[in-house]
Amino acid sequence: MTAVTERRPLLRISGIAWESIFSTVAGALVANFCLAIASAPLLVLLITTDPRRSWPALAVAAVAAVPALPALFAVFRHLTEARSGSVVVAFWSGWWRTLRRSLAIGAGVVALSVVIVVDLAVLGTSRWAVLLGGLLMVVLALAVSTAVLALVAGVERPDARLRDVLRACLYLAVKRWYLSVAALVILGLQAALFTLHPALAIGLSATPLLYALWSNARFTLGPILPVGSTITT
Repeated sequence: MTAVTERRPLLRISGIAWESIFSTVAGALVANFCLAIASAPLLVLLITTDPRRSWPALAVAAVAAVPALPALFAVFRHLTEARSGSVVVAFWSGWWRTLRRSLAIGAGVVALSVVIVVDLAVLGTSRWAVLLGGLLMVVLALAVSTAVLALVAGVERPDARLRDVLRACLYLAVKRWYLSVAALVILGLQAALFTLHPALAIGLSATPLLYALWSNARFTLGPILPVGSTITT
């Protein structure tokens, strides 16, 4: 009787653990599906066209796909705070709330990216290619890092003005450069996975990698986030 009694709590804990795992996996799959729907035009163009010829359409689709990121960040925030609720509702409500701000951020980053890529193509193999090319790549990396922080900050601090958010994010991206490098590595890994295995990248890896990106960004934004909302692990 004693042995049976002692085993019951273990079985109960195991059941709760399995339920939590199942809920997390199911939520991640639903979030991936919502992310794919929100960025469908960009994904279709990347899979079906040659980027060298379709880059104008890709640029427009990339801007339109940017709001999917803060929408997913809103899901992460919702689940972290509430640990329950509809992932679909959290995603699309976050998408709508951050739409204007994320489109503005996306348009700025995409426009800068196009200019830098064109400049690199013009430089080609000239003697200025190494010096200016490296400088342009640093500018692009800093712009992407700042944009990611600004998208996360838009979810965490929707009351803040975009200009103030961008200024603070640029400062923190430079000050905590090692975290910016980590964010770029995560984005690069997801891009590489999409290039090699699009279905795997869209269906499975997007949510865990972007969760790592969100956690990293929240840690970076610690000084400007409300007290008690910073992830410190």
